[in-house]
Amino acid sequence: MKFLGANEIREKYLSFFENKGHLRAPSFSLVPQNDKSLLLINAGMAPLKPYFTGQEEPPRNRMATCQKCVRTGDIERVGKTSRHATFFEMLGNFSFGDYFKEDAIPWAWEFVTKDLEISKDRLYVTIYLDDDEAFDIWSRTTDIDPKRIFRLGKEDNFWEHGLGPCGPCSEIHYDRGEGVISTVEEFLNASDEDRVVEFWNLVFTQFDKDESGNYNKLKKPNIDTGMGLERIATIIQGVRSIFEIDTMKNILNAVCTLANSKYGIDDKTDMSLRLITDHIRSVTFLVSDGILPSNEGRGYVLRRLLRRAARHGKLLGIKDAFLWELCDVVIDNSRDAYPELEEKKDYIKKIIKLEEERFDETIDQGIVILNQYIEELNNEKKDILIGEKVFKLYDTYGFPFELTQEILEEQGLGIDMEGFNSEMKEQRERARAAREETNLLGRDIDVYSTLPHDMSTEFLGYNNIESEGSILAIIKNGETVDAASADDEVSLILDNTSFYAEMGGQVGDKGIIKNDEAVIEIEDCKKTPNGKIIHIGKITNGKIKVGDGVKTQVDRERRMDIARNHTATHILHSALKQVLGSHVEQAGSLVTPDRLRFDFTHFEGISHEDLKEIERLVNIKIMESLIVETIEASIDEARKMGATALFGEKYGSVVRVVKAGDFSMELCGGTHVVNTATIGLFKILSEGGVAAGVRRIEAITGNGAVKYVEKLEDSQKNIAAILKTTPKDIERRIEILLVELKEKEKEIEGFKSNMASGAAEDIINNTRDIKGVKVVTAVVDTDVDGLRELGDKLRDKLGKSVVVLASTKDDKITFISMLSKDAITSGGHAGNIIREVAKIAGGGGGGRPDMAQAGGKDMGKVSEALEAVYRVVEGMLK
Repeated sequence: MKFLGANEIREKYLSFFENKGHLRAPSFSLVPQNDKSLLLINAGMAPLKPYFTGQEEPPRNRMATCQKCVRTGDIERVGKTSRHATFFEMLGNFSFGDYFKEDAIPWAWEFVTKDLEISKDRLYVTIYLDDDEAFDIWSRTTDIDPKRIFRLGKEDNFWEHGLGPCGPCSEIHYDRGEGVISTVEEFLNASDEDRVVEFWNLVFTQFDKDESGNYNKLKKPNIDTGMGLERIATIIQGVRSIFEIDTMKNILNAVCTLANSKYGIDDKTDMSLRLITDHIRSVTFLVSDGILPSNEGRGYVLRRLLRRAARHGKLLGIKDAFLWELCDVVIDNSRDAYPELEEKKDYIKKIIKLEEERFDETIDQGIVILNQYIEELNNEKKDILIGEKVFKLYDTYGFPFELTQEILEEQGLGIDMEGFNSEMKEQRERARAAREETNLLGRDIDVYSTLPHDMSTEFLGYNNIESEGSILAIIKNGETVDAASADDEVSLILDNTSFYAEMGGQVGDKGIIKNDEAVIEIEDCKKTPNGKIIHIGKITNGKIKVGDGVKTQVDRERRMDIARNHTATHILHSALKQVLGSHVEQAGSLVTPDRLRFDFTHFEGISHEDLKEIERLVNIKIMESLIVETIEASIDEARKMGATALFGEKYGSVVRVVKAGDFSMELCGGTHVVNTATIGLFKILSEGGVAAGVRRIEAITGNGAVKYVEKLEDSQKNIAAILKTTPKDIERRIEILLVELKEKEKEIEGFKSNMASGAAEDIINNTRDIKGVKVVTAVVDTDVDGLRELGDKLRDKLGKSVVVLASTKDDKITFISMLSKDAITSGGHAGNIIREVAKIAGGGGGGRPDMAQAGGKDMGKVSEALEAVYRVVEGMLK
């Protein structure tokens, strides 16, 4: 057995099965498509579920992949052991009703013993207890010693998950020890002691388990195999830990350098080094697949992994953000197998650095809050922090549970684990509910999934809005029917159509389907998960039946409005990259006939100047009359051309490249204009944030933009009429009016001052002398500012004085109290006076010795409250 790097093993595996007639497919995104049962792809077969169930037609009946996977079920053990990891790659070869055990078994043995050159004397095989067929094939088609084949029970060698497809499996194991294992008991003991390591599982999906517990044979059995790349690499490279294989060790060494640490010296240090090594792989790949840090769902997984790694960096003495730098090593290791890493490199690093910096702020905030909790515990003479508060630190502030625990232990304090676990359980249940309950394979079964798999529709609408076809199926009230008549609401499947089905952010077409016997108004057009195009509408007259010939007519004007907006989104995408930077990536879109909505990655609000430049650039490209052409190519050819692929999209072997001159080139299945000049005017309506690191632009084009300008003109004319000027002189007229308004405000202030002076004289005439201090009270019809101004005037005029005023303006009671300095010296205190006075009117308040303010609730008690001032002041003064 010769040394092979992890990247070499991956390439050998995929090439081997490619030579066996398999389609070598790139890894699917970590984000599951149309599968609500999974948060993240966690197994090699997970993205292929629709092919195994027959809900979708596979591109080929034989496929081989190396699938990137993330599992967080054992996250607490990552770092503590040398085996556990959140990110891993799963090699797999699959057959969808094509070959079975007769081929899968000898191919697996051939690859292991000849291509990987693993000694047969180190290998053992396990099969299901009753699987005589597998034993026969292993014995007959390979040169393994039958004594090295052990039969195990359901728990070990039978794959099933509730109801549905299931079957026996056969596993290949590597023996790290010495001596021959002769019995099942010896084998199981060797497995428990990690002497024997399972590295390849061949699942033979040959049964369908029903609700009665019966195992019914499938007409077309499937093959689903899985071999962890990291695990087989440990065997080939002769190491005991996944952290010692070449690709992982490159990352671990980089962490050691940043932390100025050595691996293998201290257990605590080693744990942190391993954890960071694993988590930075997960974080890098998650971000590359378009996931952003957040407090829920996939974003929460990303945030948790990133912050755990950042926290362990601090434990190692790394003070500044560092994870974004480690991305370079991860990307260098994997760029050949996952070219999207290199393409998104700047973007990935930017997202990770931003989240690290946010965590630096968060961890400081968390320390402050935790210290407050500790102080409360000490004051209350308690030694256990309740679970609710621990969870709040963890969930709301992103403060690692382990750090809370560690700091509390240093203070001789503990955690209410039962309460914390209860809060965590509730959160998990909320997350599970958010994912929604579905069947075993993550799809809701409906009438469309029961239709023949070969029933399909050819879309002819890229170049035509009319076409002719035949009705293949009619669905009414959730069931297939042979015929339908006037007023029936139906969904139709045709063999040919010019209707575009909603997909890729573009809404479906509307229009009519008709023949000589009937007319159907189509209100929407959608595509099912298994690729069937559904025309949704109502029969306005006549009757239809399966097999009828029909003519499809798409609403031409609506289609053109959609095409204008769709092409404009492509031009906008390129303009955003040019103005804001290459980190900009599409994060979502909506294309309707009325407007377009474009979500993209960016880390701050866009300035007015940049927004104007983006809009200007889009309009320039429109006016340049760029030819919009579509090219069909393989995904690899499209990438070489420089076409932009979108996060999370699942592309087939042949893709459409939409090219607008030399300015924009994207993979897209939507409908577009043939020349950018057809778009007309492009106008941005709004720009704002929709999530952390995601901005949104809403815009209009063509007819929508014309209507928008017309509305602006009408509004401008109306404003001009109100201002008694012309539209071109509106700004000048407003400037003149503002000057006049300021002059009028000055006049009003003068009137108010004069009125206040007059009111002050009237109030002064009712002054009472208490122990040498002049005390005045009054109810005044003014606002708070007016009360304060009047109070200042009275205090200044009276000298040694106490002034208490009340306002009942707008049915709201406000009291204000003001004292001169010498009145304070004599024992007066504005805050204490106002508190007692406001109580009588059902209110409260307080303030400084020289000035205080309060409110009240009982309007009928205002006079009584003011009368009490004299008593309160008399009792207060010396």
